[in-house]
Amino acid sequence: MSTSQTGTSQLEMLSNLAKDARDQAGQVLAKERQTEQQTQAQLQALHRYRAEYSERLQTAMRQGIDPASMYNYQQFLASLDAALTRAQQALVEQQNRVEKSQAQWRQEQRKLSSYDTLASRRLLEAQRRSARQEQKINDDLVTSRMARQQSETPQ
Repeated sequence: MSTSQTGTSQLEMLSNLAKDARDQAGQVLAKERQTEQQTQAQLQALHRYRAEYSERLQTAMRQGIDPASMYNYQQFLASLDAALTRAQQALVEQQNRVEKSQAQWRQEQRKLSSYDTLASRRLLEAQRRSARQEQKINDDLVTSRMARQQSETPQ
C-alpha cells in the first residue's frame, strides 16, 4: 500500500472516529434536552399547583377559616415554595448541562469538519497529480509521435 493510501485510510479511520464521537455527543445532547423539557414541565406543574392551592386558600379565607387550617395552608404553601425553588434550581442546572452538551457536540462537529476538509484537499491534490501525470503522458506521446514523423519524413 502506498504512503498516500495509508494516509488516506488513516484519515478515513480518524474521520469515522470523529463521526462516531459527534453522533454520541448528539445522543447525549438529545437526552439532556429531553431531561430539560421534563424538568421544565415539572416546574410548570408545580407553579400551576401552587396557584390552585393559593386560590383555595383565598376562597377559604373569604368563607372564613379557622387558625389551624390557615396555618396548614400556609405551611403547605411554604413547602410548595421550597419545592419550586428546588425545581427552578434543577432547571438551571439542567440548562447548564444542555449548554455543555451543545458545546461538546459543536467541538466534535468541528473536528469532523476539519477531517472532511483535509480529506477533500487530499482528494483534490490526488486528482491534480493524476491530471498532471496524464498530461505528461499525453505530451510524451505527442513528442514521440512528432519525433517519429520527423524521422520518417525525408529531408
